[in-house]
Amino acid sequence: MSALHQSNLASLPLLHRGKVRDLYEVDDRHLLIVQTDRLSAFDVILPDPIPGKGEVLTAVSNFWFNKLRHVIPNHLTGIAPESVVKGKEEQAQVRGRAFVTKKLKPLPIEAIVRGYLAGSGWKDYQKTGTVCGIRLPAGLHEAEKLPQPLFTPSTKAAIGEHDENISFAQAIKLLGETRANEVRDATLALYSEAANYALTRGIIIADTKFEFGVDESGKLYLIDEALTPDSSRFWPADQYRVGSNPPSFDKQFVRDWLESSGWNKQPPAPRIPEDVRQKTADKYREAQQRLTGA
Repeated sequence: MSALHQSNLASLPLLHRGKVRDLYEVDDRHLLIVQTDRLSAFDVILPDPIPGKGEVLTAVSNFWFNKLRHVIPNHLTGIAPESVVKGKEEQAQVRGRAFVTKKLKPLPIEAIVRGYLAGSGWKDYQKTGTVCGIRLPAGLHEAEKLPQPLFTPSTKAAIGEHDENISFAQAIKLLGETRANEVRDATLALYSEAANYALTRGIIIADTKFEFGVDESGKLYLIDEALTPDSSRFWPADQYRVGSNPPSFDKQFVRDWLESSGWNKQPPAPRIPEDVRQKTADKYREAQQRLTGA
């Protein structure tokens, strides 16, 4: 399967290239978001794409946007991406891997929710007994389900820089109290419903992140992507054991390889062996198949 490392759409103005997504302006009310096969780890874009990854992210996001739209509206318009570009080559670049969305103002935080004690949260807890400043009961173990999901927002960092966890009080300073409460409540509601559904498909959503935007009237929308292997920690429920992290259906496979490679986590990242890329692609596809049935 061929991979798309970078889109090239001459028919639309390019606004931004992110770690994974390329953003184009359709008109003054709409954007085109192309999900490439780029992969980032430790806030560095890796040199080798994961074949088919962008299509998986798009399909999984579309599934969740539709399933959770009663919780909060999202930025999708229903406009076919192929209809806003020109020529067969450009249509091929966007087919199955792009959204046409409303043009909204993104909020300046990432809305992270943690349902299990894993990753940086586990490291934080071992040192301080807290996760992002939130005090937890003593005696919890790695990968243990938390007494209740935690809303742990972070800043949005530029490419190559690191997001920083912030307290809810800091989120209030950035968003205002009413908006911060609205984002927290939406984040927890989205996670709760998605996690309960995913369990019926054999997947534990240990944690995930959401992004939100507002329109001119101040109405809140879910934007970006939703509950994908890029933005979430997915565990196979049948391999879950308290005390250790199960093998994830996400980019943790690549992260583990990078950790063992001796890389110092500074750009440039090392080349990724083909078997590691293929294994990662397989894990992404399995997550899609389990969650969506497709």
